[in-house]
Amino acid sequence: MAHLVQQMAYVGAEPWHGLGNRLPAKQPIEVWAKSAGMAWTIQESAVRFMADSIGSLGSIHSFEDQKVLYRSDTKEALSVVSQRYQVVQPREVLEFYRDLTDISGYQLETAGVLKGGKKFWALAKTGQSTALKGNDQVNGYLLLATSCDGTLATTATPTTVRVVCNNTLTIAVNGASQAIKVPHSTRFDPQAVKQQLGICVSQFDGFMYRMKTLAERKVKSHEAMNYFLRVMCDVQPGNVESSGLANERALKRVQALYDGQGKGAELDAAKGTAWGLLNAVTEYVDHERRARSTEYRMDSAWFGQGAVLKQRALDTALQLVA
Repeated sequence: MAHLVQQMAYVGAEPWHGLGNRLPAKQPIEVWAKSAGMAWTIQESAVRFMADSIGSLGSIHSFEDQKVLYRSDTKEALSVVSQRYQVVQPREVLEFYRDLTDISGYQLETAGVLKGGKKFWALAKTGQSTALKGNDQVNGYLLLATSCDGTLATTATPTTVRVVCNNTLTIAVNGASQAIKVPHSTRFDPQAVKQQLGICVSQFDGFMYRMKTLAERKVKSHEAMNYFLRVMCDVQPGNVESSGLANERALKRVQALYDGQGKGAELDAAKGTAWGLLNAVTEYVDHERRARSTEYRMDSAWFGQGAVLKQRALDTALQLVA
């Protein structure tokens, strides 16, 4: 099976997905570009087709409304998009972090290419950190990702990582994700995005205050079951029999993670609390959810259905302390 992750680089401990080329700390952007497989550009070409002609080889015509995007190094086609499509280059994703790492104390931690170049990202540690009771440490990160096949807008996402298990969670305040999305119909302006992010990143403390309230909220057994039914099976309490529990295997697994099998499940902040409920789901999505490969699971956990499931888990947990 072809890998979804074509190439990536990282510093520090091996990422939870176990992929990538390890780099020493504080490498320049140029080294990151080479090691992360991002030292190429997206180029454009007109869409051309051959019209059949009786008695000849036919004639070549252009379709002016669309263009082909392809890699400069391998010449491999990436997608066919409209002429209005605004391309964001792999190098631009890394350059986004240059002043953040040089001036603001950020540290690039992972970067890489997915799906042969159709999607690429970089993740940096912001330097923000909070410890919940029992030394359950959570660090702040900033994820910047984009695509060139229309599957993802250029998206800057403030994210947290729980150290004990490497569970990732998008920062959301008042029920809304703090991600900033720039559609490919408009030009990507990194400075404008950073100005918007200034507000969002400052909300790390507010978000972690909410996580502390989850760690203080003790949960009874029936509350835990109702939580997992709502999050994993989209079932409201009292409707279990009529639903048939299509996701029963996943339901049992998150219960087991919550009941002690999850990493950090026995820490004071997580054991028997709403914080523990949330982390049972995030650990399942990030590390155990069924997927074609580890790479596909990572893509889903950050950008796809896994990310949606984690957001539902967060929203439902916060309802317990509303």
